[in-house]
Amino acid sequence: MTQDADKTTHFGFETVPEHEKAGRVQGVFNSVASKYDIMNDVMSMGIHRVWKEAMMDWLAPRPGQRLLDVAGGTGDVSFKFLGRAGHGHATVLDLTEPMLVEGRQRAEADSLSGSLDWVVGDAMALPFPDNSFDVYTISFGIRNVTRPQEALNEAYRVLRPGGRLMVLEFSQLPNPAMQKAYDLYSFNVIPRMGQAIAGDRDSYQYLVESIRNFPDQETFLSMLRTAGFEQAKYRNLTMGIAALHSGWKI
Repeated sequence: MTQDADKTTHFGFETVPEHEKAGRVQGVFNSVASKYDIMNDVMSMGIHRVWKEAMMDWLAPRPGQRLLDVAGGTGDVSFKFLGRAGHGHATVLDLTEPMLVEGRQRAEADSLSGSLDWVVGDAMALPFPDNSFDVYTISFGIRNVTRPQEALNEAYRVLRPGGRLMVLEFSQLPNPAMQKAYDLYSFNVIPRMGQAIAGDRDSYQYLVESIRNFPDQETFLSMLRTAGFEQAKYRNLTMGIAALHSGWKI
């Protein structure tokens, strides 16, 4: 057995060989694709939409920019970006084709197809040349990547000089009592919602566990800097339930 084959990672609270994680994550999102947007609304009581608007406020899209939205799923971040930019182009990349199919159908219904590309791909090995995009976003996706540092390195590679990275992800509350209350809600309510709405408790159990395994705000900020991003900063959203991390390729 090779050294790489011996490497392990987290899939929720389970320890699995690294080479298995991507397939398992694909299984989760294949299962929930048709109900993904509905579940996001129910789980967050609609607050995820406020977080994504806050992301756009900080990002301030400009006309003509080219966006790469990684783990972009059904395309809601790309739709918001194009709406703010006025005109531009977005490439939605996701490991899970059924998520992209859902998004493509929405784009066709909204007459946005000409401004969007939909690509099946891996965040750790992006199928694009160096210096290809003005903006890179990833929302609630990087915690599902097997090696997040490699995804950040790839983000840096495909951004043009002057390009910007923006990561929206669940994070850690700085107050232990509030974190405990949030955990009680997450572990007891969200998997039950998943069963009731999407018919899939296990996938939402994984999603809750993956949030708890993700690095805290300062640790993740250091990962952006390791990838080469400058002026790296973060902002907490809803007391730290989620956080926005921003960095520039200079």
